[in-house]
Amino acid sequence: MSLSISPDEIVVAEQESTEYERLRDDEQSARPTARFATLSRATFVGGVVFAVVVFAVGAWQRRWIADDGLIVLRTVRNLLAGNGPVFNMDERVEANTSTAWTYLVWFFSWLTQARLEYVVLGVALAVSLLAIVFAMLGTARLWGGTSGQLLIPAGVLVYIALPPARDYATSGLESGLVICWVGLLWWLMIRWSQAAVVRVPSLLGLVFLAGLAPLIRPEATLIGVLALGMIFLTPMPVFRYGPIALRALIVFVAGIVPVAYQIWRMGYYGLPYPNTAVAKDAGGAKWGQGMKYLWDLVGPYYLWIPLLVLLIAGVVTAVARGIEVRPRWSVAAIRTWLRSPSAVVTLMLGSGLLLTVYAIRVGGDFMHGRMLLTQLFLLLLPVAVVPIRLPARLGRSAPADGSSPDHADSEPRAFTPRDWSMVVVLVALLGTAGWSLYAASTTAIKTGTKISSSGIVDERVYYVLNTGKDHPILAEDYLDYPRMRAMVNDIAANPNGGLLLNSPSFTFWYLDPPPQPIPEGGAGHTVYFLNLGMTSMNVPLSVRVIDPMGLAYPLAAHSDRLADGRIGHDKSLYPDWVVVDSGMVDIHPWMPWYMDEEWVTQARAAMACPQTQALLISTRDPLTFDRFKHNLRNALSFAKYRIDRVPKYEIQRCGLVDPFPEPPR
Repeated sequence: MSLSISPDEIVVAEQESTEYERLRDDEQSARPTARFATLSRATFVGGVVFAVVVFAVGAWQRRWIADDGLIVLRTVRNLLAGNGPVFNMDERVEANTSTAWTYLVWFFSWLTQARLEYVVLGVALAVSLLAIVFAMLGTARLWGGTSGQLLIPAGVLVYIALPPARDYATSGLESGLVICWVGLLWWLMIRWSQAAVVRVPSLLGLVFLAGLAPLIRPEATLIGVLALGMIFLTPMPVFRYGPIALRALIVFVAGIVPVAYQIWRMGYYGLPYPNTAVAKDAGGAKWGQGMKYLWDLVGPYYLWIPLLVLLIAGVVTAVARGIEVRPRWSVAAIRTWLRSPSAVVTLMLGSGLLLTVYAIRVGGDFMHGRMLLTQLFLLLLPVAVVPIRLPARLGRSAPADGSSPDHADSEPRAFTPRDWSMVVVLVALLGTAGWSLYAASTTAIKTGTKISSSGIVDERVYYVLNTGKDHPILAEDYLDYPRMRAMVNDIAANPNGGLLLNSPSFTFWYLDPPPQPIPEGGAGHTVYFLNLGMTSMNVPLSVRVIDPMGLAYPLAAHSDRLADGRIGHDKSLYPDWVVVDSGMVDIHPWMPWYMDEEWVTQARAAMACPQTQALLISTRDPLTFDRFKHNLRNALSFAKYRIDRVPKYEIQRCGLVDPFPEPPR
């Protein structure tokens, strides 16, 4: 029997064999590619875990709660007690700058029923760590993900290495929440800019997040407004009711929470912004002090070195990849460019620079580095991680005959821009790693409990040394701060009530008693002291705690700013006003010896000023609908109102009759 094979069958067999060999070669060549894809993903995930763990360990080693962090908890205590979002029960004052932070801490305190200090410590650390994750996720998408490249932590290490960043990760202040919001906004904005098809629900979620900016912190409004402006001006995705309706919906979703809260704030507190902005005159200018504050952070750590190195690395990498960094000059091209990764990068870098200029203008702050952390975080976002491209040949397998997969690859070749960018990135990574090790072990301010002429202090070290606690977290940890335990003892020893005033030497307390007859249960206690947090958290809510700077005391907040006062503490209302306002005895020998009876009498006359009375009534009268409407209409004028802290000059300013006029010359 003979076996015959037709020519057609031979052709089919040859085709099947060729197809089999092609599939086999494709499978072999895909294995290295798959391995490197796994390596890329593992490198990025490992980098995220590494950065988060390092930050968590560093922050935990420096854990504490600042006095200003305890201020937040006083408001939370009042919320939990049903007294409303106030600092003192008898006065509607918004003593916390970040509204969102207040209510976030309140929510988790209500949910867990745990001790407030532990709640705020945990929440602050959690949002700080999430900020690092969001930043790295957003930057990974910016550079094209983990396909064919390694994404190595860079900018996040610069942030983590700075001691102030680790200090304020657990301080009880809103610093972690602000950078968490910035990081999340960055990630979602990059996703939006790269999406092939923008879906309306995700777009509305993005604009809702951006709209929360003024509640996160007033300065963050700049970032939110710019982000919303970008989104609003870009071509709209397909929407059932058309682009005009979608833009109207965007405005509504972005504004519903902040606008509603703004109306409520103006009616409830009688101010268009937190009382802290009034107390610190956030619209004032102290450029010289601001430059000192900037250098106080940049100088000791040589922070300009990693910023410059990473800037060069980022620009070189972008150029090597042919990324378009500026739009073509036509309206249509600009609108299209606004929904691009380079536009989002421009938004974050521009916001960081503008907020830095604003911080310099207002004079910075007294806390080392704190008011520049958000700006630094913004500037580092585009290089939170940096990419190292894998060579193309690593993704191909060698031919079966052992020859080179590409003869050209075996030939010497010149460095391409992509090769040069990889070299620059490697150098930048080595430099950044070396700088991070140096900065992490650097102590910028070495004055301890002494405040230098600049007025800037390492706040954590200051309180660690003053309390004798390595980690002052609980309110009672601050009882070892000078005068705190004495204050608690003096309140307990005087059940009739009274006004506690610090001695001129700041070594003990004077108690100005209430006038006779003493009402049943006592006349209540008032403490007049600068450190509001430790003071208010170590006394019952029934004790009124106010400060000469005005963070929780409208009368002091609306006094004039001292031209040469310490930054962040440049208002100081004389205690004569408080004696009158609290209704305590205003004559010697019951009143402290260092106070002048004439000044107290003049302060009583000055407080009769109609505008001052209107201001006080706006926060102290029962909140009726009529009071709400009156506050709403007059919030802007209340915010601008100022008094002179010297009673005699305030009488003249208001046109009142001085009870002690100067004799004619």
